[in-house]
Amino acid sequence: MTLTLHVNGRTHALAAPPDAPLLQVLRNDLGLNGPKYGCGLGECGACLVLVDGVAARSCVIPAGGVAQREITTLEGLGTREHPHPVQQAFIDAQAAQCGYCLNGMVVATVALLRRMPRPTDEQVRAALSHNLCRCGTHLEILQAVHHAAELTDPSRS
Repeated sequence: MTLTLHVNGRTHALAAPPDAPLLQVLRNDLGLNGPKYGCGLGECGACLVLVDGVAARSCVIPAGGVAQREITTLEGLGTREHPHPVQQAFIDAQAAQCGYCLNGMVVATVALLRRMPRPTDEQVRAALSHNLCRCGTHLEILQAVHHAAELTDPSRS
């Protein structure tokens, strides 16, 4: 069976079962390593991707359930030469240690800032509360989100 997915602005026809976890298809079939395998239960946020602009846990979503929808992984946000403003903000704030949760945090922040361009500390904490991080960069992550809000604020243009 051919499964058609729209990922990072490109259409892919894949020989993958529709009930395969989206995370598995992204990593194994498309070679996209931005979403990470963490818990496999939709609990940790390491596997976050955007589905039609909304953060979604790719480890628990059947790939067939998002066929014909726009999927964006970390790789689809920006490049090394031209990072997305949220990626740049995380770099500027040095908001990473081990980096395992980082991709999910960046994706969650992109989704948050689309919904809420100038979030408060409490709103940021609530939005990221389901992304598990054990490294202790929580203050830097909070700073990065606020810096990203400044970089993406359309009123600054």
